[in-house]
Amino acid sequence: MELTPDELVSEFRDAVTELYFARKRIALLESENAALRARLAEAATGERADTTA
Repeated sequence: MELTPDELVSEFRDAVTELYFARKRIALLESENAALRARLAEAATGERADTTA
């Protein structure tokens, strides 16, 4: 498939835009994952404290 220079530039811009939004989504998911891990660790610590009391 042969692309013109303008089509190549357009494809490149589309790819960069998709990458930008994918990175934003990854950052949000990493943040959510960290919050869930913290809640899980907190819950596990609370359960251990309840069983030893």
